Parts: sequence; structure tokens; C-alpha cells
Amino acid sequence: MSLTRRGFAGESAVAGAGVALAGSVGALATAPNALAATDIDCGHAESAHEDHQGVGYGPLAADPNGILALPAGFSYEIITYSGRTRLESGEFTPSRHDGTAAFEGPRGTTLLVNNHELAGARATWPHPVPLTDGLVYDPAAAGGCTVVEIRHGGDVAEWVGIAGIAANCAGGSTPWGTWLTCEGTEDKAGRYGFTKDHGYVFEVDPEDRRANHDPKPLKALGRFAHEAVVVDPKRGHLYLTEDASGPTGLLYRWTPPEGFRHGRGKLRTLADDAGRLQAFRCFDSGGTFVDDLSRATKTGTVYGVDWTDVPDRDAQAVSVRRQFTDDEVTRARKLEGMWWGDGGAYIVSSYARAESPVRHDGQVWFYDPARRTLTLKVLLGVSPGPADASADGAFDGPGDITVSPYGLVIAEDIEGVQHLFGVTESGRTYPIARNELAPASAATAAGGTETGPEHSEFTGVTFSPDGRTLFVNIQTPGIMLAITGPWKRQRR
Repeated sequence: MSLTRRGFAGESAVAGAGVALAGSVGALATAPNALAATDIDCGHAESAHEDHQGVGYGPLAADPNGILALPAGFSYEIITYSGRTRLESGEFTPSRHDGTAAFEGPRGTTLLVNNHELAGARATWPHPVPLTDGLVYDPAAAGGCTVVEIRHGGDVAEWVGIAGIAANCAGGSTPWGTWLTCEGTEDKAGRYGFTKDHGYVFEVDPEDRRANHDPKPLKALGRFAHEAVVVDPKRGHLYLTEDASGPTGLLYRWTPPEGFRHGRGKLRTLADDAGRLQAFRCFDSGGTFVDDLSRATKTGTVYGVDWTDVPDRDAQAVSVRRQFTDDEVTRARKLEGMWWGDGGAYIVSSYARAESPVRHDGQVWFYDPARRTLTLKVLLGVSPGPADASADGAFDGPGDITVSPYGLVIAEDIEGVQHLFGVTESGRTYPIARNELAPASAATAAGGTETGPEHSEFTGVTFSPDGRTLFVNIQTPGIMLAITGPWKRQRR
């Protein structure tokens, strides 16, 4: 049943009262380069001037080893390092660490599933995910996941969880203890020598290696440039983001078939057309259709959400996002990180440029499935330019996100210096870490191709199950780090 415009107007009168919708995170405005909850033109945002005394952990101290700047009292350890650390089988840790989730393992261990965003031809990458017997979907593809086990005393073991898949960007953990890895591509069989179509979601079990044999794409979740996925543990819906352009991507919802019950390995049993895959469509409290999320220029903006069926989820002839006209769905540039928390989904749009109606340097939205509303929690005004990105307060271009006992933690994915930063319940931001590792050349980053992208952003931000350790990756060359220190709940 659709959420009617009349119903939404009633809901928004309650939900929009403000700005403090569902959950422990209220309406968030960041500073500097942020929009407060006032009517400010996004294209001409002024830096906010706030007293940040008592917020965060203090200034970042330069790292003599040139890897990670942290506040006083914090430290890091390198867990895996592409081309240096090795898997149990003897091969090097693969390149380009991306989405990661942490799970409580047996006998007090911590298990982490780590994506490796390796796109295109396998031969172009110096350290692809090894083609381990029984775990390969397409032997021509370089990507996949590894599983990292941290044991008592700090010993680390790493092995392949799945191989032969492509461009594994983000993903998401499930309430039943598995990892959904997402292919951020639409490449089909024949391109780059691929033997199978790509653009799917796969399930990886960090604890039961046998469950990962004979990888099966979860075709019911669609074939598109997947980024992240979360699971609604109460209703069983899966929400999926799409990072794509020409046209820009969509937010999707998958509804399981009647009688289906989630659990380990259950998604693999579904038919390719099981359930309903739908794209979102937003409208404001006056009933006006919203074509693009970039049009929201105030934190606290609330939209109603309807869902429209995807005609051809396997996109054999036309990409899913191109199966809709612009008046049928709401679009957003670079829908990336997503995390389930506070009874809903936090969703990141990294930035909007000329391809969007209004420019911005980052949004974080909260989707409330009970009210079927989408609320703008964080809005970053347009950064003056890369020269300002070196400042530890000029945060922009959010990518990955996690919800923790200490507030939101967000990873930058933008030009210039990269940060991890936190956001308090009252909307203040503070630095947590700065990447000091000199970025590799384009040729090195892309495995020897001069046209490849140069990346050194933070990815895979996630806390350990006990909340004491923050794991994060530096994507290029591929380093997993464990950050510890005096974590604390931030004051309002």
C-alpha cells in the first residue's frame, strides 16, 4: 500500500517537529562548511562558528610513521597490508580494501570480512583475490572478500571467503551473522574476459567456510552498480544503494516473498525473481514529487517515501536505473555508505555536482520504515576547494558510515586529505583520524594502467563487537587498521 500524500502530511507534522527524528542522533549540521537547520542556499553555505569545547578527542597529532594521525591517547595497529601480509595459503593479502564488517568469532576471537574493490581484467592487478578451490564465481574476475581472524595475543589469520567477483565496494552485515558483499559494476560476460555477468550481491559466512562453497549470486536483489545493503531485522526488508551516473543512482527496497524467514544461507535458496525489488520515490509535505535528493537545502527536511516496482531486475537489456523516467523515481548522486541503527537506515549521498539540481558536498539521510519518511540529518555545504581539505575541520565527501555508541563515524571519500570524523547527537563534528600515507601514483593504484583512478580514502569503518576497537581501511594500497583509545559518548 502506498503512503498517501494526505497521510504523509499528518506524519510530517509530527516527524518534522523536528529535527529530532527517531533514534539517538538528532538533526545534524556539521561545521565548518555546513548548513545549520536554517534556510541557507546550499551553493553559498557559510562556515558555522561553534564552540567545540568538550566535543571529540582534541587535535590530531602527526604520525612519525606517516600513516595515521590520531588524537592524544589513541593508537593504531596494522592488521593486514596488501603485498606484505600473507593469507593462510601463502599468497599476499589482496589489494584495495573496501567494505568491512566485524563479527564475534569462536573462543573470543574477532572475525572481519573485508571486501577488495578490484574491477576490470584480473591480469591488471598485482594482488587479486586468490582463486581458491570451491570459492570462485568467475575465474576471470579479480575481486572478492577475505576473512580476517584476530586471535588472543594479537595473532592474525586471513583466508579467502569468496573469489572471482568484481568491484566489491561496500556491502552490509546481517542480523544472522553473515556478510553481503556487493559488486559495484554492471559488466557482463565477455567484457574483460569475464565468463559470467556481474553486478550482484553474494553472501559470505565468516565462521562457516563450507557455507561459502559454490558461490551463488543473489539475483533477487537485482543486477546494478551495488554499493551498500542493510537488513531491517523487524520487517525483513533489505535496502540497497546504487553508486552510478548517467543517470544517477537509486535507493532500492527488496521485500521477501510471503512466508520467507531469514537465516544463514536462506537467501541462496530463493528463486531469481523472488520477492519484490522496488526503487524509491519521494515527495514533500505538500505532495510535490522530489526528483533528486540534492534539492533538500535544510537539515530536518522530511520527505515521504513510496516504492515503485523494478520492471527487469536482472537488467539484461537496460540498466535498472534507466528503466524509469525521471518523473517516476527520486535520484541521488553517489549513494554509498549505509548502516542500520536506531530502527532505520542511515544513508549517505557523498556529493552532488553539475549532474544534480543543487550542489552539495555530502548528505546523510535517515529512513524510518515505520513512518516511511526520509529525513536529512547531515548536509555539508560546497567546499571552497581541495586546498581547504587539508584542515582537520573541513569535512566533506562522506563515503562509509557506521553507527556506534559514540555517535556517527563517517569516512571521507573526496579529493585532498582524507579524514575519519565523528558527529555528535547535537550535530557537532570532530576529527578522529587523518590519512597521512602519501597516495600512490595512478599507475600503481590501478595495477599498472595510467588511466586508473588514484584512491587513498578511508573505507570499511566498523567497530568491534565490544565497541572498544575501530577498524578502518586505507583503500590504496590496501591496509586494515585497528584504532584503540579512550572512546567516550559525546556530550550534547
